[in-house]
Amino acid sequence: MTDITTRPGFPTGTIIGYPRIGRRRELKKAVESFWAGTTTAEELEATAADLRATTRDRLANLGLGRTDASIPESFSFYDQVLDAAVTVGAIPSRFAPLADEAGSVDLAGYFTIARGEGDNAPLEMTKWFDSNYHYLVPEIGPETRFRLASDRIVREFEEAKAAGYITRPVIVGPVTFLLLSKASDEAPDGFRPLTRLGDLIPVYQELLSRLAAAGAPWVQLDEPALVSESIDEDRSTVLDAVAATYAALGEVDGRPGIFVAAPYGSLDDALPVLAASPVEALSFDLVRGSVPTGLDAATASGLATKTIVGGVIDGHNIWRGDLEAAFGKLTELLALSPVVAVSTSTSLLHVPHDVDDEPALADQLKSWLAFADQKVAQVATLARGLDDGHDAIQEELSAASAALADRAAAPGVRDAAVRARTEALVPADFSRGEYADRLAAQDAALGLPFLPTTTIGSFPQTGDIRRARAQLAKGVITEAEYLGLMQAEIKRVVDLQEEIGLDVIVHGEPERNDMVQYFAENLDGFAVTQNGWVQSYGSRCTRPSILWGDVSRPAPITVDWSTYTQTLTEKPVKGMLTGPVTILAWSFVRDDQPLGDTARQVALALRDEIADLEAAGIRVVQVDEPALRELLPLKQADHADYLDWSVGSFRLATAGVRDETQIHTHLCYSEFGVVIDAIRNLDADVTSIEAARSRMEVVHDIQTSGFEHGIGPGVYDIHSPRVPSVAEVTELLETALSAIPGRQLWVNPDCGLKTRGYDETVASLRNILEATRAVRSKAGVPA
Repeated sequence: MTDITTRPGFPTGTIIGYPRIGRRRELKKAVESFWAGTTTAEELEATAADLRATTRDRLANLGLGRTDASIPESFSFYDQVLDAAVTVGAIPSRFAPLADEAGSVDLAGYFTIARGEGDNAPLEMTKWFDSNYHYLVPEIGPETRFRLASDRIVREFEEAKAAGYITRPVIVGPVTFLLLSKASDEAPDGFRPLTRLGDLIPVYQELLSRLAAAGAPWVQLDEPALVSESIDEDRSTVLDAVAATYAALGEVDGRPGIFVAAPYGSLDDALPVLAASPVEALSFDLVRGSVPTGLDAATASGLATKTIVGGVIDGHNIWRGDLEAAFGKLTELLALSPVVAVSTSTSLLHVPHDVDDEPALADQLKSWLAFADQKVAQVATLARGLDDGHDAIQEELSAASAALADRAAAPGVRDAAVRARTEALVPADFSRGEYADRLAAQDAALGLPFLPTTTIGSFPQTGDIRRARAQLAKGVITEAEYLGLMQAEIKRVVDLQEEIGLDVIVHGEPERNDMVQYFAENLDGFAVTQNGWVQSYGSRCTRPSILWGDVSRPAPITVDWSTYTQTLTEKPVKGMLTGPVTILAWSFVRDDQPLGDTARQVALALRDEIADLEAAGIRVVQVDEPALRELLPLKQADHADYLDWSVGSFRLATAGVRDETQIHTHLCYSEFGVVIDAIRNLDADVTSIEAARSRMEVVHDIQTSGFEHGIGPGVYDIHSPRVPSVAEVTELLETALSAIPGRQLWVNPDCGLKTRGYDETVASLRNILEATRAVRSKAGVPA
């Protein structure tokens, strides 16, 4: 084992990671310019280098050290899991021609793996633990040749060093990397990627040696999978893998100190294993977890030799928080180790850059908030308290406490009428009639064909649409002019759907900037940002709204748009709403009451909207819940309570309609089998789900579950620019029909079409309809 007596100590204050998209989404714009062929790889690399330099300077100015490894090097062009995959040479065989003899891919190849090309589908995408970030799922099999195929992580450390910074390289740890991977197409049935750990560890050992040679005093290995009880792997096997991995990495001669970061929950049974390992620093998420107590002697002894990094600043939400309580948790950690440091609970990639960059937010609300930059400053404050004592930061602690008190007493945080309505709810408010009765009534009312076709809701948001919205905001055009432009776009979208042959029509949502923000702008209790961008996946960014007070609906939101659309077609039009769970999941939600209480308030506002849609003659209403699986707690003990309030809030929103009104919902990137009972209990008449990128793997879960309601497994992966061929869609539909009775099956894309271009959208939808007609004909059903 290496001699660590001369290694620099771990910094007193640090963060787990920082937003990498840029304050004005510079990376997004540069990457998309590269994809469009208007920016070269060299120009993209230069933009990325500028962003990294700007980040280092900003973090140092906010109080992190320049040369003590407190600044993490956590940049990514697309996704940190993809970065780990290309670093260790884990490239699927279909993309092997993109790699050179050393297994390395250039930037074009890197993005091709992420986005697909031609007949080669991209890596599957799914949610990163219980966040709204999506990662790309590596494909591992016996054929995967692990090797150090990319030294980018070393070069970025050297780049920082040349600029006068000693930073901390960050990479996904080997155990989490394999636990988040799936078996490759070439792998035999039952293959588990974790069985390749012995072949992967030497690559990480080599990486540690390369970083040591470059002068890195510390490396951060992210192991969030260790806190999750939702990963399909035997737990004892996982813990054995942790022990073997870190014993082996600890043997690397002259290596950097190893900092294992395990965000999103408590380590529980993984803690004794890591305590016994040779890692020098270990993080605790003390926002989702708590200071461990009742430790056995061996665990206590092991922790006493390590730096314990207390994640007391919430990296997952934007509230200023209770700094006095946070400092108290740090002092509790001193009972475990004499060396304690402070950090964020997670990477700050989940929050926007800077609350001071929000001129339109009310000053009072801003005083309650902390975005990434404010959280870095909080870390620096608490680190000073650890070094200099509580009294040295008393002024900052008192200011945070005063902001908490001001927030609690502010008008709108509690609304008596809203609270009275939720307290008056009874069981009947959460229940509809029998599904069989509803199905018969809807068949008679809607008259839909075998394999009915529809889309998830949105159509491409063109430059003209965005320009019109911006012109309205600036006063360049009037409300009436804007309405005319949007109605013209809706008519164009309806005519297109009629011409293609879709059975249930959507209005395309041109008036909506975002599926959550649009509702937040029309509900009381919310605020929205101008520059609060957060990365969702790749170059896709969103601006989560801020849910700060009790929620109610002052007026109808979507009714006029839907009723106008229905005047343009004889076919059923879907009213489009975002569900209560997703509105919570994709907003920054108040942390001063249980999520279930807030969800019921949102559900009642949506219930009112659905009632108005139904009264206006809209016969189909879709309430999207793509985040249902996303918010499922990582700990099994927390599942029952979550599923109770999440399912209950959806039912509360939708249970007030007649049998003839068809309720749809949509879930994307949800491991269907994990929450099949919850999805059944939603009691939606039709559920559409992501399935194209995983090539209909989900239908087997549907088949074995006995799910009887309508189901639309997606046949078009809208997160890739590929246009699926007629043959590809036909094969997907036939796979679905082999497992799902035809009376249940709907045909639809994986998700909304907002981010796609019109050319690829129209081509894809035409192919979907052609494939559907072929499958109908083969089944003997008239067109």
